[in-house]
Amino acid sequence: MLLPNKMKHRKVFKGKIRGTASAGNYIAYGSYALQSLGNERITSRQIESARQAMTRYVKRGGRIWIRIFPHTPVTRKPQDVKMGSGKGNPEFFVAKVRPGTILFEMQGVDESVAREAMRLAAHKLPIKTKFLVKEDV
Repeated sequence: MLLPNKMKHRKVFKGKIRGTASAGNYIAYGSYALQSLGNERITSRQIESARQAMTRYVKRGGRIWIRIFPHTPVTRKPQDVKMGSGKGNPEFFVAKVRPGTILFEMQGVDESVAREAMRLAAHKLPIKTKFLVKEDV
């Protein structure tokens, strides 16, 4: 699972995920990519699950890049605790994803294999996604 090594602040505000992606919205490394079409918080468990699904399908062939990282801690209060008395403890980490963000990239496999691997990975994620192919310039 992906986790940040060190953080400036242990607990952060929830915030809003608005607008479209201005960074990380182009294919940088591979030939094929999975792009988000919605805005959502993706947990490190979901990212790892999607990565495993892709890796298993391509039988560890090709190369996979994960373009998102879960920096933001999410806090939870214990069950059966009354209202008030401060904020809960950090439980897990999420990546805030905007529409247009490239989530995963792949190279070194056939397009049909990459498309199916990305489809399997997309089922593990809480957002709608789109398969992209890099135009050869």
